[in-house]
Amino acid sequence: MKKTLLMFSLLLSAISFAQQQTVTYLINPSTFDETASITITINGNSINESTWGVTGNALYMWAWAFDIDDTTQKGTPLNGSWDSSNEASKFTYNAGNDTYTKTFVPTTYYNTTNIGKIGFLIKAKDGTGDKKSQDILAEVGSFQVTLTSPSQNSTTILASGGSLSITASNTNGAANYNLKSNGTSINTASAASNYSYTHSSITQNQNYELEVTQGTTTITKKFSVIINPNTVSETIPVGLSEGINYNPTDATKATLVLEAPLKDFVYVAGSFNNWQPGNSYAMKKDATAGSTKFWLELTGLVSGTNYTYQYWVGESTPIANSPALVKTADPYSTLVLSPYDDSGIPAVNYPNMPAYPAGQDKEVTVLQTGQTPYAWSSFTTNFVKPEKDKLVVSEVLVRDFDANRNYQNIIDRIDYFKNLKINAIELMPVMEFEGNESWGYNTSFHMALDKFYGTSAKLKELIDLCHKNGIAVILDVALNHAFGRNPMVRMWMNDPDGDGYGSPTAENPYFNTVAKHSYSVGEDFNHSSALTKNYVKRVIKQWIQEYKIDGFRWDLTKGFTQNCTASDESCTNSYQQDRVDILKEYADYSWSLDPTHYTIFEHLGSDTEEKEWANYRFTETPSKGVMMWGKMTDNYNQLSMGYNSSNDISRMYGPNHSGFLGNRVMGYAESHDEERLMYKNIQYGNTANAAHNVKTLSVALSRMSAIGAVTLLIPGPKMIWHFGELGWDTSIYTCTDGTLNDNSSTIAGDCKLSTKPQPQWTNNWLSDNSRNKIYYDWARMIALKTTEPVFSGTATVPSATTLTPNIKITNSSLASSTLKDVLIIANFDVTAKNVATGFQYTGSWFNLMDNSPYTVTDVNATISLQPGEFRIYGNKSTVLATTDFEIMKDIFISPNPASNYFSLNTDTAKIQIFSITGQLIKTFSKPHTKEYLYNINELNNGLYFIKVYNEANQIKVIKLIKQ
Repeated sequence: MKKTLLMFSLLLSAISFAQQQTVTYLINPSTFDETASITITINGNSINESTWGVTGNALYMWAWAFDIDDTTQKGTPLNGSWDSSNEASKFTYNAGNDTYTKTFVPTTYYNTTNIGKIGFLIKAKDGTGDKKSQDILAEVGSFQVTLTSPSQNSTTILASGGSLSITASNTNGAANYNLKSNGTSINTASAASNYSYTHSSITQNQNYELEVTQGTTTITKKFSVIINPNTVSETIPVGLSEGINYNPTDATKATLVLEAPLKDFVYVAGSFNNWQPGNSYAMKKDATAGSTKFWLELTGLVSGTNYTYQYWVGESTPIANSPALVKTADPYSTLVLSPYDDSGIPAVNYPNMPAYPAGQDKEVTVLQTGQTPYAWSSFTTNFVKPEKDKLVVSEVLVRDFDANRNYQNIIDRIDYFKNLKINAIELMPVMEFEGNESWGYNTSFHMALDKFYGTSAKLKELIDLCHKNGIAVILDVALNHAFGRNPMVRMWMNDPDGDGYGSPTAENPYFNTVAKHSYSVGEDFNHSSALTKNYVKRVIKQWIQEYKIDGFRWDLTKGFTQNCTASDESCTNSYQQDRVDILKEYADYSWSLDPTHYTIFEHLGSDTEEKEWANYRFTETPSKGVMMWGKMTDNYNQLSMGYNSSNDISRMYGPNHSGFLGNRVMGYAESHDEERLMYKNIQYGNTANAAHNVKTLSVALSRMSAIGAVTLLIPGPKMIWHFGELGWDTSIYTCTDGTLNDNSSTIAGDCKLSTKPQPQWTNNWLSDNSRNKIYYDWARMIALKTTEPVFSGTATVPSATTLTPNIKITNSSLASSTLKDVLIIANFDVTAKNVATGFQYTGSWFNLMDNSPYTVTDVNATISLQPGEFRIYGNKSTVLATTDFEIMKDIFISPNPASNYFSLNTDTAKIQIFSITGQLIKTFSKPHTKEYLYNINELNNGLYFIKVYNEANQIKVIKLIKQ
């Protein structure tokens, strides 16, 4: 019953799985009607509760039911959620005989009638990590039908002209039998308790239904025959790729291509043939030597019509426990429909969703000819990505950003990101994942967009809007693994229970049978396989070309080796040459499509291996080099809590990593995977000074601006996790209902992956002075980071344990008349301190947070800082800093990029144009009305900053591209 469990987000926070336990049980009475009270008794000796982390004998039943046809699920049992079972589903423990019992009436418990079969399993309250028993099934009613041959829901493969013998029996006396094939009755038997019939000379695919009626009750058993079509061998037309190939000139045609090594034949079943494919829908086998591709041209399609289809993939002599026929969606689908998830997707998120085809099973692919390509604006087609060293990335989980949990929410709040001044958004995975509410790492179709967050057009609208506002869009991709619904898992799988899901067999050309690293989730891709490499490159191409994605954050890159085992942590964490090579190959392919594409690895490994990627093609123009995720959570949390231990922050600066040529470390103090700094401040902060008790919310919040100063301004790419900039103070282990479960309670599991509450909007945190101070202080710092050339320079970040960090930044390529030197100091102690400075030289300096002057007469003089206080000093006041983040926020340049002229949508008092180095290039000193054409014909092509003044002398800085 994996299809039932897959309705839920099964991305697991654990990296190893408990083995399913086989329990012994008794149902009393053994034969029962749906309205009868039954008792399920579980033998306690058959369960090892400790392997599931169960205490207090807290076991629960997870239930499902089938209609009397034995195939259609129905009802709403009292299950609760997979990670938090309903207490109504709890078993009663009987200590005297070590048993668990549960008594109920099926119609009441399952909340439905006309039940043909019930199913259940035993689990921990939180079943995450496979903490469950085997599936248990029981027939309902005194009238039962047993299909002896063939087995129920089976598919038999025959040669054309073959025969099929059907035998069945029933209980409770005589019944009437009616055998239907493809909807037409072909044999009947009356007043019988046994049935036998042989269907001979079968030349076409058959879908059988054996209807058995006793009184007013009819039970239906289904099975099928697939004729081996003796596949035609014909060379595939030139230029076709796996998946759907739309005919560029004829919207009535499309050609499907499937890579299927070891398979004997493939049918295409779909809405265009009423899901009853004959020989004309048998795919051809590519005659090219060594090819394992099947292909078929579809004709007679109607432009603009949504068609759905599956591949029926056959193997005449499958290996043991592997199915002869697998019905699967296209591995290269860009839109799939799910019988499990789609009903839970709100119409507001995905309006006019194509309907899942009635009577089918598993995912189906959507095909539509004559689609109108998305009309990208010039902001996207001419988008110039922010420099890698200047990146400030906001990591976003769409599900937890706002109430509707969709792309439209982000579109509606784009000003939140604009005013924060970040220049990139990193979306956690949005590819088709299993379930609806998930972090997205349980991906099943890597080229398809998950529908829960919105349509393809809506995501493109968001990307276009981000580009319009100078914000790059980075996508988190999980290509280390795939989950069980993935077609490439299912086409070569072990499926002993016949439920249509299983683990990869030894024949699987894409996946390992066991993980080759110690961080396994889902099924482990074999990246030494040429087919896997081709698939990954197609995924890269899809998101770069179709969605204009500016970069990828590659999840769990430690898993890309073939050299280790699941139990060998040392091997996984040591240098692996095959991993280095394959990831360079994938980076090369990304850069071949987009030379400025961002490539980011979540490796969190040793400098020896990481420098191979960080330095790779670094000296080219444009500079490549892979950006490496740089986790610094523990170090910065020690500072924010006020503890003088383990708080060395030197590795936030890339060149402080051994052997790194440049600044390719994307450092962060918070990410989706780490506990929130503010939560730990309040729970564990330093309380030594009652006047500055870090466990007090207002005090903890007051220290977060200083955290921004010693993270964001260090040269190199940086990342923040959403709402850290507002001092998010609830734990990462907060449950959907606001309670906390961090696995320290008696309940096994935790709420790390749970959908989070939305206090940042419901409580209007932006109007809270303590919280919006962090937001606007960080915004000021990010504006400095992204606009001032000094922050592309070099830094001195001492390797030391200290509560008073001292950071010096210099850009020696800049003139002394510009902002070229910066000193950052902070006091993370809980008492006031005279903090050492070490200015680069004496003279006039400025506090860059407000441009207030400061005269340095002694470079080694100390400055008194209150606890949580910081300073950012520069040798010049900041030329390009903004003075207001809210007023004038809706000012735009048009066109941008511009060739000869640009205009603004507002009246202005003065306009100044600066080079990216801060040099004043041109001034329009007179007031002008909106839509005035500003002449820039004499400017060289490149990036400029436009400083707009209004009559109140408020300032807005906007990027301009001259082309």
